[in-house]
Amino acid sequence: MPTASLAAARLADSAWTDATVKLGNSFGAIAGFLGILLVVFLAAGRASGRISRPLTVAVMLGPAALLLIVGLVVPLVRTVFLSLRNDDSTRFLGGKNFGWALTTDSIHHVLLNTLLWLVIAPLAATGLGLLLALLVDRMKGQAVYKSLIFMPMAVSLVGAGIIWKFVYEARDAAQPQIGLLSQLAVSLGWEHPPNWILSQPLNNFLLMVVMVWVQTGFAMVVLSAAIKAIPDEITEAARLDGAGGVRLFWFVTVPMIRTTLVVVLTTVMITTLKAFDIVRTMTGGNFGTQVLANEMYSQSFVQFNVGRGSALAVILFVAVLPLVAYNIVQLRKERATR
Repeated sequence: MPTASLAAARLADSAWTDATVKLGNSFGAIAGFLGILLVVFLAAGRASGRISRPLTVAVMLGPAALLLIVGLVVPLVRTVFLSLRNDDSTRFLGGKNFGWALTTDSIHHVLLNTLLWLVIAPLAATGLGLLLALLVDRMKGQAVYKSLIFMPMAVSLVGAGIIWKFVYEARDAAQPQIGLLSQLAVSLGWEHPPNWILSQPLNNFLLMVVMVWVQTGFAMVVLSAAIKAIPDEITEAARLDGAGGVRLFWFVTVPMIRTTLVVVLTTVMITTLKAFDIVRTMTGGNFGTQVLANEMYSQSFVQFNVGRGSALAVILFVAVLPLVAYNIVQLRKERATR
């Protein structure tokens, strides 16, 4: 017994020493980085003459450019390189991985699911956010209601998936239901509600509800700010001309916030296209719910086929790129109008 206690004590001391060393190394690395930045900024501040302006530009843009290269450009080039090779990157395959992605029936189903997500979830979140923006702005204490609606944005997609997984939980009719949706169905007279997560294709739309729940608050807040920025003179002039209700909304409000509406829609589309957390948490991509981002993860880290996983990553990047470019163009137009 004393020997076991001594061994446990030595193990604890070893673990404590190891943790202390790692913590010291972390603090040392941070201190070193801050020291380098301090020296660089002091040198830039004391520079004079022709070298001062180029040095200032380099100091200000250098860290951002370095992070961009290390965090985006290098991984992108490496992913493209891996997408052209076999599963363990030992043999060059050319475009065969992309051919596999575009000709395999299972991947076609994944792409179709992704397309459904890309169309339905952003439109639903943006439309619901616009409706709530119009309704909440007319209520007293709107800040409270906006905070409650926006609150899901503070929840990670993994957390949201876990919450809604309990909502969709289904049990045998003889057992008490713990899932909110199943209990609601039973209360309405549905004696044998289905297992929602297993019901295809309903389960895909139920998973989209989670994304809509998270993104609606974002859409509402941004669109509410855009609606409030519409000059009162324009609204009053439209009302004097006889516009009101639906006509005022459709012919005045929507055109005035069109740029913001498009930016919100494309932003939610980008988030939806990269949807991984919800599917991974709730179904793991099973039961016909697989999407492109989760299939990329499965190929790379479950089936250990780095080539195919990288090819799917490149396809996902190419799909996101036009949305990002269009979003940037719209933001520039909005700034120009201001």
